[in-house]
Amino acid sequence: MPELFTTPRFVRAYRSLAGKNPALQLQIDQTLRRMAADANDPRLKTHHLSGELAGFLACSAGYDLRIVFSKQKNEKTGAEVLVLTNIGTHDEVY
Repeated sequence: MPELFTTPRFVRAYRSLAGKNPALQLQIDQTLRRMAADANDPRLKTHHLSGELAGFLACSAGYDLRIVFSKQKNEKTGAEVLVLTNIGTHDEVY
């Protein structure tokens, strides 16, 4: 099970979304639990990005909510980690 790491940008965007709509926080937290269990869960609709975001992946956290992340290896343990870089609507993150 990969660990989830957050960037400051992700934390700011998460707090902003949760502050505007507390119901989204539950939806996002459920998505993060699914990602930690299996980032390729079909319900997440995980896909590779291209263009300026090449090398990153995105998954769905709701109808128009996306989480942008990358898969990396922990240098100390060799375990896979997911680095969460951004969250927002389709237009905000792409």
